[in-house]
Amino acid sequence: MKASVAGYRNFPGEHCGSVSMRGLLRHYCDLELPEAAVFGLGSGIACVYMTGPGMDPSHLVFGRTIRMEADLAENLQVDYREETEDDDDVAWQKVREEVVAGRPTMLSGDILYLDYREYKVHFPGHRFVLLGFDDETEKVEIADRINVAPELCSYGALRNSRNPPEGMSTKNLWGKFHSSDVGRTLVDAARVAIERSVASMLGTSVVARDEIVGEAAMTTGVAGIRRMATEIPVWAAREDAAWIASYNARCIEKFGNGGGNFRRLYAGFLDWAHALDATLAPADAARQIRDAADGWTALSETLNAASKSVADRDLWTRAGAQATDIANREESLFRLLRDEPRH
Repeated sequence: MKASVAGYRNFPGEHCGSVSMRGLLRHYCDLELPEAAVFGLGSGIACVYMTGPGMDPSHLVFGRTIRMEADLAENLQVDYREETEDDDDVAWQKVREEVVAGRPTMLSGDILYLDYREYKVHFPGHRFVLLGFDDETEKVEIADRINVAPELCSYGALRNSRNPPEGMSTKNLWGKFHSSDVGRTLVDAARVAIERSVASMLGTSVVARDEIVGEAAMTTGVAGIRRMATEIPVWAAREDAAWIASYNARCIEKFGNGGGNFRRLYAGFLDWAHALDATLAPADAARQIRDAADGWTALSETLNAASKSVADRDLWTRAGAQATDIANREESLFRLLRDEPRH
């Protein structure tokens, strides 16, 4: 059997999740939004700092929320739902049926296993859109963030990506639009999205700042940045110090986040929101988050240097100080956004 979705338009961009949701929102809801607006409307900005003996690397910082795509739908009041599936065969059958029905479908997986990307390290939670399949060639068509044209990926590679044999897994997570209705105006959705991000970054949301995820300890928001800042100098004494620094340097700057640990994408959103309605965000807010983005870029450069010269304790001390400065900048920004009246 062979099937392919017609009429889907892919928008290459900076980040997999916002690229995928941008295309899906246009396809299902006729919403034409820039990528930065999609990211911000999903309350995507975050700091997630995780440590754990079963992790590789054992210390990891990530700059967006785990729930960005689902929160985007909630903020816009769009009926989009995600689910996981333990059985790989059932998981494939479900998304295959979506394609047969002509519906482009959100998928998630470890980018390492996707054979068209030639990635060198594990990176779970990568987002992409399933557009077609061909049983004869055992290839799927995928919309990813790099190219306009669909990518071809083998059935086996897709299966391994969606529920990997090793490393972290999103367990065949996939998402479906159940309606094309949008319940909120863009102004109202942006207001809700900013308030959600403020609560997340300042640690006032209903989700606790410190959680245990399996064997991993996770701290989020500004508190996560501060915890990381105090622990970076301690990394130097670990046997895997070079690997921790190298991976996080790339995660902050190069792994498909638009640079500056997603902060440049969020700056674009704040510019877009201010132009949409000046009461949503102060005119200076975008500059402040760009300053923080520059701080993340500088931290990435220092960690990269530390990965090549582990014995240089000054590099580790500098990296910790840079993270503290980032925390101070972001706490100031999100307090400003919290206190700014949004009518």
